[in-house]
Amino acid sequence: MRTLYLDTFSGISGDMFLGLLLDLGLPLKHLQSELAKLPIDGYRLKVGREQRHGINGTRLKVEHEESHHHRSWSTIDKMLCDCPLPDDSKTLARKFFRRLGEAEAKVHGINIDEVNFHEVGALDAIIDLTGAAIGLQLLGIEKLLCAPLPLSRGMSKCAHGALPLPAPATLELLTGLPIIDSGCEKELVTPTGATIASTLAEFGGMPPMTIDRTGYGVGGWQLEDRPNLMRGILGETAASCGSQRDRVKLLETHIDDSTPEQLGFLLELLFNEGALDAGFTPLQMKKNRPGFRLTVVCEPGQEEQLASLIMRQSSAIGVRTSPCERFKLVRRNATVNTEVGVAQVKLIYEDGQFLRLSAEYDDCRKLAQTSGRPLSEIYRLVETVAYRQFHPEKIEEPE
Repeated sequence: MRTLYLDTFSGISGDMFLGLLLDLGLPLKHLQSELAKLPIDGYRLKVGREQRHGINGTRLKVEHEESHHHRSWSTIDKMLCDCPLPDDSKTLARKFFRRLGEAEAKVHGINIDEVNFHEVGALDAIIDLTGAAIGLQLLGIEKLLCAPLPLSRGMSKCAHGALPLPAPATLELLTGLPIIDSGCEKELVTPTGATIASTLAEFGGMPPMTIDRTGYGVGGWQLEDRPNLMRGILGETAASCGSQRDRVKLLETHIDDSTPEQLGFLLELLFNEGALDAGFTPLQMKKNRPGFRLTVVCEPGQEEQLASLIMRQSSAIGVRTSPCERFKLVRRNATVNTEVGVAQVKLIYEDGQFLRLSAEYDDCRKLAQTSGRPLSEIYRLVETVAYRQFHPEKIEEPE
């Protein structure tokens, strides 16, 4: 399994994490082209090599014209929902901001729809979190592991005035996760950094792995007691040798008096809100009425939100939920460059052996539209390039 271990001896922030991904090989031009799909402008990415205590790494800074800007959580979520980013990147970016919004809402004692981000709603935070989602997908990282996070002491200034370190939202995000005292009075773990780690990472020591490469994301502090760097170790863990197994929640309800238009819209909303899978099955219901069984698969913790959505957007007045285990083949996302453009593919493994690959429909559809070629031809082209790049002995030439 493609795994990234975060060695957070000097904390984590959104810009350090994105700098680390660039240091690990994320193409800057590809990152910029994906970020350009967001409906925001007036900024530029400044990327360069810097040293901390003699160690080289990548420093990323977002330079922008906005001096201060408030954006609500719902504004950011709608912006991400409507933008033409790939679904995986879009879903993860929205998950980041929802987690951050829920933490801010709890700290301030308000509903998430009332949350107005200040510093974390500025352009740099939107770029950092969305860029992190894009970069993780483009590098094909399937698992994120993290060392315990070093928390700071002292005070910091923000839009609300002076706040204690760690920031209240940071502490809320890290509830239930391992931390250590850094002994430092500079903010080492920021809300955006805590959002990334707490949303995706498993915490603990470095696992047995075959190291592919090591990178460093550079922070903005010059610290005497430690280099202000975040080290990332990218490689393959033993878990990639077999299939995966996880726990999910299953939601189910029977519907017999909603229109096809309503049901189609409901399915759209469910996927937008993070459902892992959803679909309808024809059903013969009471009083000989034809109807549908709606089945939704989601991550634990999402069931209440999605059940509420189902009952608001359809005629259902009840939703059943149950825990279940899921077996799934090992999957790895990758990107290929073809003569007509870039496309994502999914590499699929069983018991450590390559099984097959498939091109992503959305990317192939866009390439078909821009090139004027048939969709079937684009699929063959993308998959041929992918087989040649990732599994040379299985090349299948287009007819």
